[in-house]
Amino acid sequence: MSTTVHKQARRIMRLPQVLAGTGFGRAWIYELMKRGDFPQAHKIGARAVGWDSLEVEAWIAQQLGEVA
Repeated sequence: MSTTVHKQARRIMRLPQVLAGTGFGRAWIYELMKRGDFPQAHKIGARAVGWDSLEVEAWIAQQLGEVA
């Protein structure tokens, strides 16, 4: 039996994608960022921020016990 690993390409995740991926609300994401317990958002425009998808996916994997 073969196991296929699908690695997604690095991309910028906007807030709705982060919310959908974590199941958290906006206020909690920002609280976790303030505490240093969630990847920091990066300024991507004059009035826009985004998250590095690899950082968010690594954080999710850690929460699920997939990463030591």
